[in-house]
Amino acid sequence: MNLDLGGRTALVTGSSQGIGAAIAAGLARAGATVGVNGRDAGRLAESVEKLRAEVPDGTFVPVAADLGTEEGAERALEALPDVDILVNNLGVFGAAPALEISDAEWRRYFEINVLAGVRLTRAHLPRMRDRGWGRVLYIASDSAVVIPSEMIHYGVSKTALLGVGRGFAKEAAGSGVTVNCVIAGPTHTEGVEDFVYQLVDRDLPWDEAQRVFMREHRPQSLLQRLIEPEEIANLVVYLSSPLASATTGAAVRVDGGYVDSILP
Repeated sequence: MNLDLGGRTALVTGSSQGIGAAIAAGLARAGATVGVNGRDAGRLAESVEKLRAEVPDGTFVPVAADLGTEEGAERALEALPDVDILVNNLGVFGAAPALEISDAEWRRYFEINVLAGVRLTRAHLPRMRDRGWGRVLYIASDSAVVIPSEMIHYGVSKTALLGVGRGFAKEAAGSGVTVNCVIAGPTHTEGVEDFVYQLVDRDLPWDEAQRVFMREHRPQSLLQRLIEPEEIANLVVYLSSPLASATTGAAVRVDGGYVDSILP
């Protein structure tokens, strides 16, 4: 399969580490110029250097902006005004007792996990539509479908994202622009390691802690292991390519069989 993205420009939000960094690397390998986003300019510069070492032929553009704010979205537009591929990956998560989640925390999750993607889509989708080609992707989660009791605010924000993706796909109908959600399953990132250790014994070695976490907190996973970020990135690169031209308005799963349903 030829996933040639040469001549295309992509922006991956929240891409200084984890799944976002893997997606940025994957898109660059396919030939796209990739905007790498993070809040801290110094840390972002280090992340871009790591990506350049990983993909020596890749072209990366640092986009230092807090995309959880309107001002940050404006800075991102100044840095990359024309984007062919928008990957809304930015998100926050964390365990909290359901009855102790404050209004402020609910708002923070929606600002970052939902509205950040809405703002950028609102800015870039019309330009993509005018050009007759574009890709908008939202990185959702199995938690959108199977709301986890330990972080319902996160799950509900990802459920909202599925609706956002379907709605904007209708707005893009017939234009050559596709809009899709990727339902990612439990994935092995630095942040997830911290999350796992919130729920299991911190004295356990990582391999054992991961097994305990999957067995006790994600037993329905058919993969029975955490997904690697590159496995998420592979699907994103495909959906970003011309080969995925007939896939739009979809919620495509790369969840290790976690969601116990034929459909999302």
